[in-house]
Amino acid sequence: MFSKLSAKVKTAERALGASLGADISTPRGRRHAKWHFHLLDHGILRTFWTNLFEIAPGVWRSNQPSVRRLERYKRMGIKTVLNLRGANQRSPYLFEKETCDNIGLKLINHPMQARHLDSKKNLLKLLDIFETIPLPFVMHCKSGADRAGLASALYLMHMKGATAQQAKRQLGLKFIHVKSFRTGILDHMLGAYEKDTETKEILIHDWISTRYNPKLLTKTFNEKRKKP
Repeated sequence: MFSKLSAKVKTAERALGASLGADISTPRGRRHAKWHFHLLDHGILRTFWTNLFEIAPGVWRSNQPSVRRLERYKRMGIKTVLNLRGANQRSPYLFEKETCDNIGLKLINHPMQARHLDSKKNLLKLLDIFETIPLPFVMHCKSGADRAGLASALYLMHMKGATAQQAKRQLGLKFIHVKSFRTGILDHMLGAYEKDTETKEILIHDWISTRYNPKLLTKTFNEKRKKP
């Protein structure tokens, strides 16, 4: 009964979200988009909780920034924003794109997933972005817990030579990441990489290129969750 009620609530939220937050070109549209941002996208919770951490010199991670926070990032000297939610044409992206254009922040959109594993192509593209992105930069998803955590771990391994054990710390309760949830599939992926490198060093780029198998990892993760 609870699952059915939860499904109905989520369906209603999606329907409401589709009708609000998709237009900021008119005064009425902007009002609706602000309501969408603060309520349906939970922006009100992010007013004081930023999940902002510097993971390496000039490299930051956070949750979805508001207009004011983007302005603050600009004052901090940040040059680039890496949006891991993608250009989804809803209030968070629309306000973010508008603000970055207005204040001179470079915006890069690279959508990732939190409850499913990304494709090999998408992860390799992220590593390519890391090699050329102007610093200082901040990467963010919605909560700054899961997608931002995995991206931070990949950055540290690919760009800073961190071990898997060191990088895995980017997925932790400190950042409100809970590996017992479905998002634990991200931990499962890094765990697989760590296991493969126990006896022989493999660069994360090479591992993703040659050994990363999202379908198999998803299968083993689901089997692991079913065990008592």
